[in-house]
Amino acid sequence: MAKKKEAREYVWLQCTETGDLNYRTPINVKGGMPEKLKEGLRKYSPRLRRHTLHKIKRK
Repeated sequence: MAKKKEAREYVWLQCTETGDLNYRTPINVKGGMPEKLKEGLRKYSPRLRRHTLHKIKRK
């Protein structure tokens, strides 16, 4: 039996201040990307020890 194509894709979240790839998260690619993810997320940066803006980076 053939498998269906996955509707989710893993992407990296890259810190805008340090350039570190701190998080890897699945996103839904079937219905388009939500506006919230396009703008970026405020996540914790261990190097700076505070919350910074993280943008999507595809490898």
